[in-house]
Amino acid sequence: MRASATGDGVPGRVGPFLRRRPVVVDAALAAATLCVSLALGSQQPPAGMRPFDLAGYALTTLACLTLTARRRFPVTVLVAYCLTWSVYVAAGYWPVVNSAGALLALYTVAAHRTVRAVVAAVVILDAVWLYAGLRGGQDAGLTLLTQILVWPAVICWLGSRTRRLAELTAQLRREQAERERRAVNDERIRIARELHDVVAHHMAVVSVQAGLAWYALDADRETARTALAAVLETGGQAQEEMRRLLALLREAPPDGAGAVGAEATSAGLARLPELVDRVRGAGLAVELSVIGTERPLPRGVDVCAYRVAQEALTNVLKHTRQARTTVTVRYEPDQLVVQVRDTGPAPAASRGAGGHGLRGMSERAALYGGTLEVGPDPGGGFGVLLTLPIRYAGTQSA
Repeated sequence: MRASATGDGVPGRVGPFLRRRPVVVDAALAAATLCVSLALGSQQPPAGMRPFDLAGYALTTLACLTLTARRRFPVTVLVAYCLTWSVYVAAGYWPVVNSAGALLALYTVAAHRTVRAVVAAVVILDAVWLYAGLRGGQDAGLTLLTQILVWPAVICWLGSRTRRLAELTAQLRREQAERERRAVNDERIRIARELHDVVAHHMAVVSVQAGLAWYALDADRETARTALAAVLETGGQAQEEMRRLLALLREAPPDGAGAVGAEATSAGLARLPELVDRVRGAGLAVELSVIGTERPLPRGVDVCAYRVAQEALTNVLKHTRQARTTVTVRYEPDQLVVQVRDTGPAPAASRGAGGHGLRGMSERAALYGGTLEVGPDPGGGFGVLLTLPIRYAGTQSA
């Protein structure tokens, strides 16, 4: 069976287990340190040193046992280890036997505690080390001084690097969590815009058809029946789209950095003829023309173009239903242009310029690097002009 590996080189299932139970790692390191110390103690000690006997075994074992709590109580463990080591040295044993554990305890303090605690730990360790050197009869003062200064400095530097790395890792995890949270919020806002577009458009059609049915209820029952059928169909379509979008809101995917909400809906320029037919059914004279060669678009661009056209036609329905309207989709080499123009006389202030619809269209366009121009047409009427870059079209096709 193949075992996956984690970032620390530990097999996939073992790594998380050890990270959740640091005491297991500490116990293993303490056992390894004890083995090294006992191996040194079993060697022939220098002249004048006490042979490694039962008391030496006991003191060495006791010192190494303190290392099992090194991450929970770093300073306490270092003090306890140094005290035990001092007793060991005072008993006349070879001091080198327990030096490795002392360095491990110092490393733990440097990796988990403040600079003040590290300085205090270095002072304690150097005092014991100096005592051990003098007690062991080490006559090379320069060598002893070098050991006291160099080894603790190296160990503290390694520990501080480890602490800094842990801090950076924690910071990166916080930033990643924040990015994920923002992605979810952005996706919810995106879906809320989709809901606005769906509700606004379909309700505009329903309002027009319901008004027509009411007007023709007594004079022309067939027209009223047709209008009510359109109301039922439009309401069903709105309900279906809202159901999909609300399902996305409930799921709230944490990896929604892209336009997940947009991709999950069926909106797109492929449905533009259906949209135009529905608006025509509401009594608006609309002509649709497509210029250039149709080609796959990035999904977000496709949805953006459709929603802008939908919002523009919805505004025409709301404000000037008697106007003739043209919808033009033009595929250019490096951009997509969508233009909705009508012959209505209404000024920009009465076309929803202060509402959420036009602002939402502008935000959609900006999201994909495009521009949106909205306002009275110089030749009369009102126009909406959307331009979206599609330099990477086809690479993210639906």
